[in-house]
Amino acid sequence: MTENSERVTYRVEDRVAVLTMQHPPVNAVDMVQIAAIHAGIRRADADPDVGAIVITSAVDGYFCAGMDLKMVQQGGVAAFRRFLETFYLDTLDLQHRLTKPTITAINGTALGAGMTLSITCDVAVVADDARLGYPEINVGVLPAIHFAHLPRIAGRHRAFEHLFTGDPLPPETARELGLVNHVVPLADVLPRAMELGRKFASKSPAIMAIGRRAFSRANDLDYRRDVGNQVEMMCALMATEDAREGLNAFAEKRKPVWTGK
Repeated sequence: MTENSERVTYRVEDRVAVLTMQHPPVNAVDMVQIAAIHAGIRRADADPDVGAIVITSAVDGYFCAGMDLKMVQQGGVAAFRRFLETFYLDTLDLQHRLTKPTITAINGTALGAGMTLSITCDVAVVADDARLGYPEINVGVLPAIHFAHLPRIAGRHRAFEHLFTGDPLPPETARELGLVNHVVPLADVLPRAMELGRKFASKSPAIMAIGRRAFSRANDLDYRRDVGNQVEMMCALMATEDAREGLNAFAEKRKPVWTGK
């Protein structure tokens, strides 16, 4: 079974629901995109014939290159807050309540919001030639949710370096840090994710539902509250001149001129 929407296709194979993003050129995340992803996840979770969920991309070379910066530039702080609350908080709340495992099949570039989509899922498989990282600081913004996530798994000092240099993150380093589970050749990304999905789907649905929710509660701790704090930080950041300059410079393909304001 395959059904298409404007942004995300939905199909079920071997009790695994596959959500495939199709928003060229880079699967940039905006309100429409995240709503389509949420709708697909809810549909899969409600389907008794689905035992696991895989999220991947149909855009050549890209899993998701980040949030839609034009949306950020043009929407104002109030609209940006609505987006962050939907993308960060609603996504986390949805994942928190799910009864089925989620797997990201990262078959291309994943930057910024692409990394966010990945870390909200339970398991990640990435192509060995994928471009990963947190480049936000280079355009005058910050990878906010990862302030709450990355230090927990990588340690404070290693997390700081990756978050504040904006340098690329090689897939093997991401695996070493605990950000992804498997690094495989591009052609094997979706097959490996599907293999994992079938293993999860073969388990008792009742036991998986209880176990996944218990696991989420046990590991939530103060995480969602900390992410909420990062939403407030990002909204304050967007009021600065340097944030606006960084976004304008990126759109105009020039180097930003920082003023410190």
